[in-house]
Amino acid sequence: MTQQDGFSFSDLTPDLLLDALDSIGVRAESGLLPLNSYENRVYQFSAEDGARYVAKFYRPHRWSCEQIQEEHDFTQELLEQDIPVAAPITFEGQTLHHFQEHRFALFPSLGGRQFEVDNFDQLEWVGRYLGRIHRVGQRQTFKHRPTIGLTEYLHQPRQILENADFIPEHLKTVFFADLDMLIRELEQHWYSDWQPLRLHGDCHPGNILWRDGPLFVDLDDARNGPAVQDLWMLLNGERHDQLAQLDTVLEAYGEFADFNHKELQLIEPLRGLRMVHYMAWLAKRWEDPAFPRAFPWFADAKYWEGQVLAFKEQLAALNEPPLQLMPQW
Repeated sequence: MTQQDGFSFSDLTPDLLLDALDSIGVRAESGLLPLNSYENRVYQFSAEDGARYVAKFYRPHRWSCEQIQEEHDFTQELLEQDIPVAAPITFEGQTLHHFQEHRFALFPSLGGRQFEVDNFDQLEWVGRYLGRIHRVGQRQTFKHRPTIGLTEYLHQPRQILENADFIPEHLKTVFFADLDMLIRELEQHWYSDWQPLRLHGDCHPGNILWRDGPLFVDLDDARNGPAVQDLWMLLNGERHDQLAQLDTVLEAYGEFADFNHKELQLIEPLRGLRMVHYMAWLAKRWEDPAFPRAFPWFADAKYWEGQVLAFKEQLAALNEPPLQLMPQW
């Protein structure tokens, strides 16, 4: 992997971090506590002004400056509509800052409890706010950020996996045969007649904190796509559990935005896309020392054996009837 592929954090020393913060007039009083982030480097600290901040240093070459700025502008739009979202702080009219080839942003440190996915009161709140987020997202689409599609989530990842050395030799034939079968099935089930809008993009429960209501964090994967992309990762459990959760979320969502129920047929295809994309993401980032430490099982043959089984399970899920709510009268 080359620096152009996105890994060049080796020079991000404590002194450089402090100098970068000092360049925008922020002086850290405490140490810089690394937070659980792999794509970027994120640190929490207290400043001389008594405030607590989170500094995010963006992975080089992953996003362009225009793409990062679109994310920042979207979060500012949401904040202006009183939607609880972690938005970057503006310093001298700028939210994106530069220091010695690095780009970074500063956020307020916002704590909270874990969002409880099996709490229907909390699900209702989240559904309501997602409707509000999407109502803002419908105003326009991102010009620089990508749109969810098969190339980025299936075809490019397949090429990355083929060129990687992680898959044990004795599994390669069956792994790629089953992966290609899954890709063909996903292509068949992909429904493209949806209206793209700006999304959170990675709205899993770990990106929602609870502070007397939901707080949406980490819009680093914001992109254009179907509304259901921000909904399906909230669903868990057996089919009847998911139907009850979906009913709760969509009823609250519908108070603020219309939802095209045809998009429900995208839930399992989107799950399959995420599965393939995730494997390739780990392979692509493996030379970053943070990844082998955090995901040691990725280099284990048992993981790849499990993925072959996961392909078969996802193929079966794709051929089940999609989740569908009863009509409301």
